[in-house]
Amino acid sequence: MKILYFAWLREKLGMSEEDVDVPADVTTVEALLQWLAQRGPQFEAVLKDPTIVRVAVNQDYAHPEDPVSADDEIALFPPVTGG
Repeated sequence: MKILYFAWLREKLGMSEEDVDVPADVTTVEALLQWLAQRGPQFEAVLKDPTIVRVAVNQDYAHPEDPVSADDEIALFPPVTGG
């Protein structure tokens, strides 16, 4: 799974992307965020409030219950406003 980090998430984690092998039981966006938060203090801090992190799966906005798979590209980014 390729994970892309944008804006302040990229800054706080010190990386813009990574390829990860997620456990078989990580099958939803919510489970992915929970798994990522357990990867260390930086991830825990960034994901402590998942309501301020938006997720896209294969470039489509995703909800917590949406499925994820090993072949997906996941993007994590802050809320975006238009104007």
